[in-house]
Amino acid sequence: MQKISTLNTEKVNTHIVNWLKTYAENAKATGFVVGISGGIDSAVTSTLCAQTGLTTLCVEMPIHQAQSHVNRAQEHIAQLKKQFGNVSDTRIDLTPVFESFKAEVPTSENETKLNLSFANTRARLRMTSLYYLAGIHGLLVAGTGNKVEDFGVGFFTKYGDGGVDLSPIADLMKSDVRALAAFLNVPESIVKAAPTDGLFGDDRSDEYQLGASYEELEFAMNSYEAGKTAEDFSGREKIVFEIYKRLNTLNQHKMNSIPVCTIPEKYK
Repeated sequence: MQKISTLNTEKVNTHIVNWLKTYAENAKATGFVVGISGGIDSAVTSTLCAQTGLTTLCVEMPIHQAQSHVNRAQEHIAQLKKQFGNVSDTRIDLTPVFESFKAEVPTSENETKLNLSFANTRARLRMTSLYYLAGIHGLLVAGTGNKVEDFGVGFFTKYGDGGVDLSPIADLMKSDVRALAAFLNVPESIVKAAPTDGLFGDDRSDEYQLGASYEELEFAMNSYEAGKTAEDFSGREKIVFEIYKRLNTLNQHKMNSIPVCTIPEKYK
């Protein structure tokens, strides 16, 4: 299922940078704020933002973060600042904020639901921090989700990492993001690192949580959009296809617009 991207990286790079710059100028914004996780998606997104020449604020927001994530994030930020004079960075340690929140809210005996709720809370605290910085600096919050995450399996937190102003790489599959990362000379430590959302304070990978790799899910997404069904596959391919279909169905509430109760005219 290994997918080799056929992306014209140079043209896509130019297209996204121009799109970002035009959007910011039309929005009367001075640039972008990007949460830096130490992962490939945020590294590519922040590099594309930096190439616009507009202010690009890279933000670390650790919450009991694994040191490996911190190291990769700092390596990327240092490289970006060396390349681009318009890049700055800041660090907001959200660990005490998160712990204060935990101390105030009711707990639950359902450990699975409790841990997931706390993981989503981490993402929402980060979103709040990014919008605070965006507000005081006149910046736009740039999303870092790729196509499989945002429109395939809904692997993001609603109003967390899903709460952004614009999404520059959300039409790129993970294989395309990897190709673009190589073109942009993203640090090798980030390119080779197993993707992780970093919301549980450990090194558990996205693949561990999803049950399939992004390469496998990309295959399943393409197959599903082509009208295939589980009966068209066997073995691991069938398993992955069923994982994709289940997650795609389960997370429609994230990927579709918020439902609005329309009031009949006769009641108004």
